[in-house]
Amino acid sequence: MSVKTDFLVVGSGIAGMVYALKVAEHGSVYLISKTNLEETSTKYAQGGIAAVMYSPDTYDKHIEDTLKAGSLINNEEIVRITIKESTERVKELIEWGTHFDKDSSGRYNLAREGGHSEFRVLHHKDNTGFEIQRALTSKIKNHKNITVLENAFTIDLITQHHLGENVRRNGKNIECYGAYVLRDNNVETVLAKKTMIATGGIGNIYQTTTNPIIATGDGLAMAYRAKAIVENMEFIQFHPTSLFNPAEKPSFLITEAMRGSGAVLKTQNGKEFMYKYHELGSLAPRDIVARAIDNEMKLSGDEFVYLDPTSISEKEILDHFPGIYAKCLKQGIDITKDCIPVVPAAHYSCGGIKTDKFGCTSIKNLYASGEVASTGLHGANRLASNSLLEAAVFSHRAALDSVKGIENLRFKSNIPAWNAEGTVLNEEMILITQSKKELQSIMTNYVGIVRSNIRLKRALDRLQIIYQETEDLYDKSIISEEICELRNLINVAYLVIKFATIRKKSIGLHYSIDY
Repeated sequence: MSVKTDFLVVGSGIAGMVYALKVAEHGSVYLISKTNLEETSTKYAQGGIAAVMYSPDTYDKHIEDTLKAGSLINNEEIVRITIKESTERVKELIEWGTHFDKDSSGRYNLAREGGHSEFRVLHHKDNTGFEIQRALTSKIKNHKNITVLENAFTIDLITQHHLGENVRRNGKNIECYGAYVLRDNNVETVLAKKTMIATGGIGNIYQTTTNPIIATGDGLAMAYRAKAIVENMEFIQFHPTSLFNPAEKPSFLITEAMRGSGAVLKTQNGKEFMYKYHELGSLAPRDIVARAIDNEMKLSGDEFVYLDPTSISEKEILDHFPGIYAKCLKQGIDITKDCIPVVPAAHYSCGGIKTDKFGCTSIKNLYASGEVASTGLHGANRLASNSLLEAAVFSHRAALDSVKGIENLRFKSNIPAWNAEGTVLNEEMILITQSKKELQSIMTNYVGIVRSNIRLKRALDRLQIIYQETEDLYDKSIISEEICELRNLINVAYLVIKFATIRKKSIGLHYSIDY
């Protein structure tokens, strides 16, 4: 089966939805969701979206904080674009129906998080992402030009490779013509004039992550196989404070805004420790806090540290953190009186598919936005609450670029249907699940918060075996979501190891004991 659409959007979080809503005014849109529209990384974002709203905050202060968090290897032009467009993009989200908390005077109640010099984080209690997702989903469902395809898995981008032509990585001649999409055990050919990858993160290459289980690096892996330029994959942000509960996936996030409100990190014997590592104490940038917690656990042998929220008033906890309060209460923890056991968890990939200031990748007619993209905003470490902002800004900019001359573009002809010749039904699910567990163990133990040359080499050697086994299985098996996800996880894990090996310096989120 073949489908034609002006715009193909893969991913239904804030990045995919903002882009879809904007380009839908200029043509037909096919929006693909791996599960359902609401199940995205956006939905799980608790803290908020950073934007300059009121004095004494300024764009220059937000720019400086972003550059400082990124160890000054950010793309300064991109940082300035993002921050200076922040107010406008947030106002647009509000116009589209997003509700952010206000104080009694009617002003937005802004929070402050680690690395921020001012209060500038707009939020909706402690489920900001859920609220943004709700508002955007409502608009998407009511738009006549947008066709939503739920429970569909995008297998691969269609390029000249599928026409039998040779293309080189970094080559200027690669073009995207759409994608192959798996739904109800059938592979559809979706032809598009413009394609947007907005598939979110890669957290499930690790054993513990705050990402939803669908975050398996699909878009990044597809783009890499299509020979798009990828960068900065060594910079994986571990959120310092996820709720310690090894049996739960994804890990439940304890938002940084709690530390902004006065919660303090302590060892299990009750000692504060963060001022040993940074002058901002518990409000230090995330990479420093995560490494500090990791170090304290190694020193003590403990499986977690405590976040002590008891200095926050009961009213503020119930007003601003009702989700965290309810979740902890289910675990027998009353956060108005008790400390919360926390542990770092893989949270955000600062690198990704390299894009320019309009979300364009190195492949013609292919765009990327959100966590899957590397715009240059984050540098070596993302400043808290800049991620939702980045997605809104660059999906807007990508839409502006995408609609230019769309009416003059033609669909590529002679695209072959998906070839499943010679494959058989795979009855060895145990091979896939076991390989996935092995991969997550390798990445967690050797390519986590602290790395070394010998750990990275060991990880690459182990990964090579799993890669070869999986490729053999993929070539022989009828296509399935499970085998595709495993391939994508392996591709992405390889990129993290490769870039970490190349970076001969400890900077930001990449910390090696050898440098």
